[in-house]
Amino acid sequence: MKRTLAFLICTVLMISLCAAGSPAVLYAEEETGSEENRLGESNLEESREETTAQVEISAPSAILMEASTGTVLYEKDADTARPPASVTKVMTMLLIFDSLDSGAISLDDEVTTSEYAASMGGSQVFLEVGEVQTVDTLLKCISVASANDACVAMAEYICGNEEEFVRRMNERAQGLGMKNTTFKNCNGLDADGHVTSARDIALMSRELITKYPQIRDYCMIWMENITHTTRKGTSEFGLSNTNKLVRQYEYATGLKTGSTGEAKFCVSATAEKNGVELIAVIMASENSRQRFQDAVTLLNYGFGKCQIYTDDAPQALPDADVEGGVRDQISVGYAEEFTWLDTEGANLNNIEKEIELDEPVRAPVKTGDVLGRAVYRLDGNEIGSVDIVAKDSVAKAGFQDYMLRAVRALML
Repeated sequence: MKRTLAFLICTVLMISLCAAGSPAVLYAEEETGSEENRLGESNLEESREETTAQVEISAPSAILMEASTGTVLYEKDADTARPPASVTKVMTMLLIFDSLDSGAISLDDEVTTSEYAASMGGSQVFLEVGEVQTVDTLLKCISVASANDACVAMAEYICGNEEEFVRRMNERAQGLGMKNTTFKNCNGLDADGHVTSARDIALMSRELITKYPQIRDYCMIWMENITHTTRKGTSEFGLSNTNKLVRQYEYATGLKTGSTGEAKFCVSATAEKNGVELIAVIMASENSRQRFQDAVTLLNYGFGKCQIYTDDAPQALPDADVEGGVRDQISVGYAEEFTWLDTEGANLNNIEKEIELDEPVRAPVKTGDVLGRAVYRLDGNEIGSVDIVAKDSVAKAGFQDYMLRAVRALML
């Protein structure tokens, strides 16, 4: 009887091994990163040529970018390095929000003003040596009143000194692909070699507004008072937004102005309408009114041209079959939300999605492994895709696993 049972176990085990085949790691043939959702290069070039003919602005450098995809809709001398003035503070605020996000600091933290921070000229809120303000208040001072003293106080609080903070600014700029940028300070005061470009400003602005949308809570403040508490007593100080578009342009969402003798008048203007968010950067304009007028010209052009398709509620994907693993199935999902920018007036109701998934999946599989993709097509033409990835892991089955399966099969 025992010999018969052993023979049956071995027989079932051999059948299971043959059915399983030789388990191997699955590597998707596609690139591991999601394919960029973008217009075809030929269409984009035609669109830019058409834009140049349709839009006229006076500033020597400018760019218009759609925020969710990073698509450039218009550019004019966008890569020339120029002094950015206080638009520099976009990067300063980005690093502040990075520190908040990591938990290194909090909005309620109290920051003491150093003698160096209090000595800043230009736009300021007149912090006094030893004065204490919260991170939340200093963010308001930076985003609303463009306060140079508040910038240095925050740089010192986060990094110990401005030099280290500026090093991090340049490091962050490199990571964003800002190829024409060198920061020399954290507030944008004119300094030899302190330069960036319209395209680079758009890149850091996009990072700030998409990663930290709460920036709107600060840069959309029109007027607000802060309280100075020093050895001289307590006094109120009024903040007034330097970005007049906050009141003058109904779709405005931010972001930052700047002006110095060398930089002239600059702005990174963000706005949103019907789910489309745009970034218009103007550099070296001759006066404040003209920079805002140029920004509005670009924003109106973009809103008239763009519509966004977002697959924000995709159907759930069924589990995928696994071959050679300790489990027979694995949960799968979309790596990210699909977004596509249309500038040609297409009927977005004609967009169709097709799931391409190679099954069975061969073990071992790790969480995040690319197993296929969801392909989006408009009128039969592919417009983009997102990866389909493993939502958990499945280890490769070993001898003991197959043995256990054989025994379980005999027990049924």
